[in-house]
Amino acid sequence: MAIHQLQLPRMGESVSEATIVKWLKQPGDRIEEDEPVLEVATDKVDSDVPSPVSGILKEWLFAENDVAQVGDVIATIETEGAETAMEQQPEPAQEITEPAIPGIDQLEETGHDAPAARPAAPVTDPGGTRFYSPLVKSIATQEGITGDELERITGTGAEGRVTKQDILDYLETRKDGGASPLTSPTEIPAATGTVYTPEPSAGPGTAIVSPSDEIIEMDRMRRLIAEHMVKSVQIAPHVCSFVEADVTNLVNWRNKVKAAYEKREGEKITFTPIFIEAVSKALRDFPMVNISVNGTQIIKKRNINIGMAAALPSGNLVVPVIKRADQLSLVGLSKAVNDLANRARNSQLKPDDTQDGTFTLTNIGAFGNIMGTPIINQPQVAILAVGTITKKPAVIETEYGDMIGIRHMMYLSMSYDHRVVDGALGGRFLKRVADYLENWDINREI
Repeated sequence: MAIHQLQLPRMGESVSEATIVKWLKQPGDRIEEDEPVLEVATDKVDSDVPSPVSGILKEWLFAENDVAQVGDVIATIETEGAETAMEQQPEPAQEITEPAIPGIDQLEETGHDAPAARPAAPVTDPGGTRFYSPLVKSIATQEGITGDELERITGTGAEGRVTKQDILDYLETRKDGGASPLTSPTEIPAATGTVYTPEPSAGPGTAIVSPSDEIIEMDRMRRLIAEHMVKSVQIAPHVCSFVEADVTNLVNWRNKVKAAYEKREGEKITFTPIFIEAVSKALRDFPMVNISVNGTQIIKKRNINIGMAAALPSGNLVVPVIKRADQLSLVGLSKAVNDLANRARNSQLKPDDTQDGTFTLTNIGAFGNIMGTPIINQPQVAILAVGTITKKPAVIETEYGDMIGIRHMMYLSMSYDHRVVDGALGGRFLKRVADYLENWDINREI
């Protein structure tokens, strides 16, 4: 028999870790090649990890809710093979910032004393939205930090996660008897150096639950969405601008070509790829909207990657990204939109499908809404909402004078980050998108 080491596979650009959501196979179970072994999750997408070999699952090396780095061995599988092929050693990671299993010597390297002997308090994730690495959990256990105490330490890592340095800084502050870097503003250091936390009381934002109410616990994705939206509002001062566009030519053109297009391509052409094409052109015209902010630095993006908000059957929201949208034809955009939308609805998106967006489009018109004020998808600086297209009486300017006619009209609304996008830039950009839609060539070939 041989032992195959199942590694956490690479899951796309900029994805370095994933959370073990659920093991689909138990130790001792038979696994076939390409059969899913476990579900993992990055910030927004859940996906399966298949087995590259057939055999018997011998051992889990990570528990559910643990965070594993790309390349970590997460399980072992016993396969039929020669003894010489006993193990497939994983390639050493190029960048390792923290060892997987901490020890006392690691604490000494940072200048801290070895932990004094004390009863180890079990550390469990207290139901929040943050994840903790095995290193942080192990240090917390050795130092007697409870799960509730760990939850209240201010995290400086990605998505507010507690890093090794955060917990070591907290331990140093606690040892000195000073104010601890906790997120709760109500904690008051007592004379003995311990921390007094008053009992929670009902206040602003506290829901009152009556016996007839139903309590529904947020799932993991909804918790992440909630955290992401709150952070966006806290980070970026939102400003919203609106324009109304006459898209009569666009509607008439789509009505003219949609049957032939579906017959030729085997799929429908919707308005979404048309909107994305207009946004891509406008971003080329106004590149200072295609940016992100890093402290006091403005990062001007070379690529135009358009995220499109998609509602899932579960009621949650995901934003798959069309990479280099400005380089695709309208047919290419249509196929990309349909592919991502179908895979989103069927929970088949890969982590890389939601990464590296530079601007987001949300089609609220699909639900009959005329306009909205969407929240910016960080770290982007703007998001465009397109409303429903409705027939309205409108003034038409002709060489013979003004006339009243029935036109197809829609509202475009854009929220943008006033730290870096002022009203003049935001307004001109939004008007340029509307111009591209209004000036649609009725005779365009596709």
